[in-house]
Amino acid sequence: MNIRRDDVCRIRKVNYGDPEQMLILLNLLDAYACDAMGGGEPLADHVRIELPALLRATPHAVSFIAFIGAEAVGLINGFETVSTFAAKRLINIHDLAVLSTARGKGVATQLMQAMEDHAHARQCCKLTLEVLTGNQQANALYTSMGYRQYELDPKMGQAVFLQKKL
Repeated sequence: MNIRRDDVCRIRKVNYGDPEQMLILLNLLDAYACDAMGGGEPLADHVRIELPALLRATPHAVSFIAFIGAEAVGLINGFETVSTFAAKRLINIHDLAVLSTARGKGVATQLMQAMEDHAHARQCCKLTLEVLTGNQQANALYTSMGYRQYELDPKMGQAVFLQKKL
């Protein structure tokens, strides 16, 4: 599909119980996983099988899909949790993906805004996310939307995202 800058982007909240929407979500997530910024490997078969039920069973999961015309071109996944210091809800954005054919068209901005609007409606105190330092486009987007590196006291430094695979 040849997508123009002025094509209208529509954002739809995902119904995890709708098999068609879940297939679209899985296909977009797979495209992201295959991208260098997503690890460069397709989703494992068991992920495609197990993720729909897991998302349905996760009460504070939320996803939005971006469409240009009939084509699904972007995805954002978030998970609501709690800020213990603020005693309020927060949403962690876990995935943001836009197909290469739709990049530079404002799709990521609209997906981020949809998640922010959802967070406001849920009375969240903040949105959080992780991003690779080498992902310059994403970092520029997040900075332009008001995201900053996390720190409590500048003398103590900025937070570092760690993981331990189990």
